[in-house]
Amino acid sequence: MPSVELRSNESQEQLLRRFRKEIAKSKVLSEIRRRRWHVSKSEVRRIEKKKAIRRIRRKSRNRR
Repeated sequence: MPSVELRSNESQEQLLRRFRKEIAKSKVLSEIRRRRWHVSKSEVRRIEKKKAIRRIRRKSRNRR
């Protein structure tokens, strides 16, 4: 779990902003969302394949 310590002359808002960035970097929330429901391995593979196809199409559109 990411943690942050209060620096000297740092406000609570700045501390909270830094903490949120650390959480985003560590991908804790995305992992929690992913584990919220059970997804079978075949479903995960299907989703990853769709993401890869979408990513490839996006790259090919930008090259034109």
